[in-house]
Amino acid sequence: MTAKSRALREFDWGKISGLRLRAESIAEGIYLGSHRSIRRGSGVEFSGHRNYVPGDDLRWLDRHALMRHARLLIREFETETDRVLRLVVDATASMGYKSDSAPVTKLEFAVLLAAVLARVAIAGGDPVALDWLGGANCRWLPPLTGRQAFERVVGALETASARGDFYMDADGIERALLPVLRYARRGTSIAIFTDLAEMPNDLISRAVGLCARGRRVTVVRVLDPAESNFTFRGPVHLRALEGKISTTTDASSTRNQYLAALKQESEEFSARMVQRGGRFVTVCTEDDPAEAIRDIIASFGGGSAGS
Repeated sequence: MTAKSRALREFDWGKISGLRLRAESIAEGIYLGSHRSIRRGSGVEFSGHRNYVPGDDLRWLDRHALMRHARLLIREFETETDRVLRLVVDATASMGYKSDSAPVTKLEFAVLLAAVLARVAIAGGDPVALDWLGGANCRWLPPLTGRQAFERVVGALETASARGDFYMDADGIERALLPVLRYARRGTSIAIFTDLAEMPNDLISRAVGLCARGRRVTVVRVLDPAESNFTFRGPVHLRALEGKISTTTDASSTRNQYLAALKQESEEFSARMVQRGGRFVTVCTEDDPAEAIRDIIASFGGGSAGS
């Protein structure tokens, strides 16, 4: 049994049992995507076509285009909203890090949070899609719903392993997020799980861009206890798992400076996301996963987000 499987099996699902009921009481368009508009008239404007992808609602299939051009095209409208939750999981090399005091790696904790969030969404009738940043053995999934959706999402999450280096691949982030930008329509909720290692400004800039057109975006920064609290002692040699950056320092004299810089960086990222309607949440692998999920769901609901 893998560590990711153990984390999922040992998670107390009863701790999130009330989250779906809470979601139903929140105003339209707040929690995990708004419902598709059924209005007709001048308030609904046709905005064009896009290629059909598995999981699309067949009500919006353009049958005339199918007969004329033998192509599956979906009609899109400016006021059309989506209920899809898109999970974007960073599986680059740095996400495989685990300090001695940590219960799991950062990727394993991100996978657990993504799986729990998927279960909450699917229980509420919302489709879930899965995208990746880097990684090996990663399976991308279109929006899924129904009885088998959760098993398919978990199966895809559990097969991934941490690999890849966006520090050495300047266009990697743009390529990875292009499908999200292309297919995430108005009302889509997007949760990006990442440690932001070696790519903080690039990824935050892309996340801010995803906030356009009524999409709700939350960046969930996943840190190891050694990173969030700088638990090292004495002389240490630190080497990045992505890129070639390394340094030797005295942990005692560096700790306060490091923690202050981490706090300032988080506040800046949070401010940039909030300015565009997004949210920024920081979690640690030693946190209670149920509490972390509540913070993430609160961020989609417009509540306060931890930073």
